[in-house]
Amino acid sequence: MAINQGLLAEFDHEALGTRTTLERVPEDKFGWKPHPKSPTMGWLASHVANLPSWTAMTLEQDSVDIAPAGPERPRSPEAKSRAELLESFDQNVAKAREVLARTADEAMMKPWSLLKGGETIFTQPRIAVLRGFVFNHLIHHRAQLTVYLRLNDIPVPALYGPSADEGQM
Repeated sequence: MAINQGLLAEFDHEALGTRTTLERVPEDKFGWKPHPKSPTMGWLASHVANLPSWTAMTLEQDSVDIAPAGPERPRSPEAKSRAELLESFDQNVAKAREVLARTADEAMMKPWSLLKGGETIFTQPRIAVLRGFVFNHLIHHRAQLTVYLRLNDIPVPALYGPSADEGQM
């Protein structure tokens, strides 16, 4: 089996659970945050919706500089509504799937680097970046978002097994 086929199965599973989570983010809570040091629910949900776009960035570029010299780097826009959030997520997932589906095993093993101000933070094979820096990063922030939902008495979806709100998968 090609590497991308195994990753696509994982990606599709995570995308489904992530979309279900994003569907539950109430617009009237976009400004809510559990602590002054925490991001707002709207920012966190927007970040989660944007993370699948990092798949194409990882597979189509050799590196990304998170603090390039010159003008401030463009930031992903924060969604203003649940519909905008889901539309962004769906577009990012479609693009990620398309790029992932056409990426050969050899390309998965090519090195990719994360830079900050021109300095290398790390270099890893693209497959390691996809799993650790993209997929796991998405799962981490989706989990944060489910805590935000719980703290606002919004039903938490069953993701890897039943949740306290959904006894069945």
